[in-house]
Formats: sequence, C-alpha cells, structure tokens
Amino acid sequence: MFLKNLTRLSLAVAIASGTMVSCSDDDTDGNQSANSTFVYASNNSNGNITVYDVSNSASVSSSSFITASLAADGIYADGNGTVFQASRTDNGLEGFSISTDLVSGTAVNVSLDGPNDMSSPREVAVNGNLFVVADNADVDGDTNTPDGRLFIYSMSNGEFTLRNTVTTNFKVWGITFNGNDLYAVVDATNELALFANFLATNTADATVTATKRIAIEGIVRTHGLTYDVASDVMVMTDIGQASNGQDDGGFHIIENFTSKFNSVMPGGTLSVAQQTRVSGAATLMGNPVDVAYDSATQNIFIAEAGNGGGRILGFSNTDAGGNITPFFNSSLASASSVFLSKQ
Repeated sequence: MFLKNLTRLSLAVAIASGTMVSCSDDDTDGNQSANSTFVYASNNSNGNITVYDVSNSASVSSSSFITASLAADGIYADGNGTVFQASRTDNGLEGFSISTDLVSGTAVNVSLDGPNDMSSPREVAVNGNLFVVADNADVDGDTNTPDGRLFIYSMSNGEFTLRNTVTTNFKVWGITFNGNDLYAVVDATNELALFANFLATNTADATVTATKRIAIEGIVRTHGLTYDVASDVMVMTDIGQASNGQDDGGFHIIENFTSKFNSVMPGGTLSVAQQTRVSGAATLMGNPVDVAYDSATQNIFIAEAGNGGGRILGFSNTDAGGNITPFFNSSLASASSVFLSKQ
C-alpha cells in the first residue's frame, strides 16, 4: 500500500447517506501497467494535500498531509514521491516529499520551492521539467478587458525558476497538455483555446493570441479540463451559473477529441451531439472546478467546490451520460484541484 494508516472509507455507507468522511496533462501518466491508482487533491480551505487510493473503486482509502499553505489550487504528482501544488497563500509553486512511510496527518515541509510571483494561481500543467501555472488575476486592472497569465517555470536542482510569462487576452483557469500543445479553458465562457507548440513558441515574456478558439455547446461556464493522450479523450467541466454552487454543474466527455476539435473552424462550435454530458441533482455537482480521468477504467474524478461545502466525486459507467449518482463521494471543503497518477 502506498500510504500507511490510511482512513478506510465505506462506500456503501457513503452512497446511502450521501456523504463520506475522510482530484494537467495526461492524468494517467501513460502507466497502464501500474498496480495502484491515486487521486491527489488540493483545496482552498486549509491548503492540505489529500491522497485517495482509488485502485479498488469498491474500497477507497484516503490520507491527508498538512502544509503551511492556507489555500492551494493546481496539483501534480510525479509518481516518484513528490507532489506539487500551487499555493494561493504564498502565490508560488511548492513541492513536497510524500513517502510511503508517512502517516496520515503528518505535516510536510516544502522540498522544492519557487518564487512567490503570482497573484491568483489556479491549474498546473507539466511537460518535462517545465511547469505551467494559470493565473486568473486581472492583469491590466480593467474588468472590461478580460486577460490572464500563464507562468512558465523550469524545475532544476531542487527549485523553480521563472522562465517567462505569457499574457492571454482571456481569463484563464484550467490548462492541460497534449504533447507540446496546450489547451486552456476560456474562463467565464463555454470556450476552449489551443496554443500550438506552446513551450517552444513562447520563450519570452509576451502577450499571445491563442492559435484557435472554439465554443463547446451545452456548457455554460467551463473551469476544469483534462486530456488523455492514449484514449484521445477530453473531459471538461461546466460550473453552470456562478451564483448556483449546488446543483447546476456537470462535465462533458469528448471522445475522438482530436479529429472533432480539428473539424471545427476557428470561432465555431463543437455540437453537443458529439459529446456526452453528465449533470443533474444526483451528481452532486454545482461547481465542479477540476477533473481527472482514468482511461483504464474510464472513471472520472471531480473536484466539486460548492455542493455541500466541497467534495471529491468519482463517476463510472458514464457512456450514456445523464443524471448519474457518483460511486465515490468524499467531503473536502473548498476542493479546488485533482490529479490522477498510476504507480
């Protein structure tokens, strides 16, 4: 077992009661032969890291590790014992060594640190030793001109160094890599943007226009996304109306994503008929801010920030979409980000 003294969760009780006590780039890490599957979660309530062993969906266990941050967002695990998250307290990237002998409730110190130069860090996407963090703070101070920033950090010798900053002409939140291409949600809209060959093309501070933007029909306002290279599946969340954090959220599954995205002209719309939508009161989604996908099981994990104060939700058998009850429901106040890793 990856972590000692994990709290064993009873799914039967959780599903019956509706609660449970105690999830960018390719989430599955391409490691389909791994024996264990973990979902790492961050939150904006206390900044701690929660790890769920979801290897057996009928018996999920969890462990929590205490950090000095009071709030955190984007999270990433390298599969070798280091977990990274974007601290919204220090406004920087932080790495933590979470070894196999750590007991749940252990306080963990920062083992890899970076400059505290962001304003409102959100999602993290990783490509090699380069970490990209989406910052959704208003850059020019004018709310009538949407903008955001993508901070690109290089990790070397136990620390992060800011390589450069890309300013976008839209608000950013969720980001995920497909090879060298970066996909980003256009916050406050139902749009998806592509930055082709992002890291090689954008090596200096600059204001950059996306290579392509399209609308995703059926989504009101998107926040989280993840792309799985092996299965060519994109999953995007829909938080619905920002004023409703309880029951108007959902997520969209787009299979054969690459061909579908390429077939839509810039500024066009990907029809809802080419997607599968999961939403409804039974899903417990009101403000699903992030998503992780396991291509081996086709299970989907959601960081739900609103419903019940915050939850980590797991969904299976989503082929038909609709108002699906999650197979996994764990309370996590102000859940903000999830990442899935096979080890």
